[in-house]
Amino acid sequence: MISARAVRIQGAGGPDVLTIGDLDVREPGGGELMIEVAAAGLNRADCLQRMGVYPAPKGVAPDVPGLEYAGTVSQVGPAVTRFSVGDRVMGIVGGASMSTHLVVHEREAMPVPDGMSFTDAAAIPEAFLTVFDAVHVQAGLTMGETLLVHAIASGIGTAALQLGQAAGVTVWGTSRSADKLERCAGLGLKHSIHVTDGTFAKRVRADVILDTIGAAYLKENIKALKARGRMVTIGLLGGVNGTLPLGLLLAKRATITGSVLRSRPLEEKAALVQRFTDQVLPKFADGTLRPVVDAVLPMKDVAHAHERMGNNATFGKLVLTW
Repeated sequence: MISARAVRIQGAGGPDVLTIGDLDVREPGGGELMIEVAAAGLNRADCLQRMGVYPAPKGVAPDVPGLEYAGTVSQVGPAVTRFSVGDRVMGIVGGASMSTHLVVHEREAMPVPDGMSFTDAAAIPEAFLTVFDAVHVQAGLTMGETLLVHAIASGIGTAALQLGQAAGVTVWGTSRSADKLERCAGLGLKHSIHVTDGTFAKRVRADVILDTIGAAYLKENIKALKARGRMVTIGLLGGVNGTLPLGLLLAKRATITGSVLRSRPLEEKAALVQRFTDQVLPKFADGTLRPVVDAVLPMKDVAHAHERMGNNATFGKLVLTW
């Protein structure tokens, strides 16, 4: 066992239930790596876990949040072939990345691009892997199509904007903040909708919609889809139960897919990571893609980070460091 320090959730509640405490981390087994974590990105799922409504998958520490990390390989288990002690890596996990030490399978880890800081690297895995999987793998977005992204100024949104631009598609973005839309214009967003009354379908027709809102935008999303359009829902910030206009869905021959990365088995995650490593990771090295980091905070300020995210005060990703 390794004696580590970690963010601990002391019962469901607000940011005040978060503290820094001790954690015993097991030695790496076959094909596994021990990571000395330098930085971890904060995600909405961490806030939901803290609130008691999104528990960690089976086998993951239930009271340690964190879905992504960047750090250094400090120990390797038997039969490891892809990485060595001292390598700089990043990746997604089912939880518990907000610890000074973390055990991961080598097939879920990715090399940190040369010259990139750990704080930037920690802002990549969850957002960019989620978007790549939802938009390109599942929805099959292709060059020349139109992509509509809700909450465009979020970590997911800024990743989707860049991946869409790199793929040669037209990206539309929505936000309830005009100021955030202006900032997204600085990232290259040319088509934006300031949503003030929950409507947007009169402005745009999309081949693919990346939906992080859920119920509140359900009807408008179906209206905004083109014929044979595809929508992938990855978040439910606007509620879990909505009214689906089935007649319009049928008429458009549209497809709705629900997606989550966190609870997928190793084989599925490993396949996605390999595909991402081959097709997307080089674009960070050449500058085509870059993570958008709102702020970098010490891990001891994790409660403040949760408050900031809860107040929707972020532009891009929040990253916490040890």
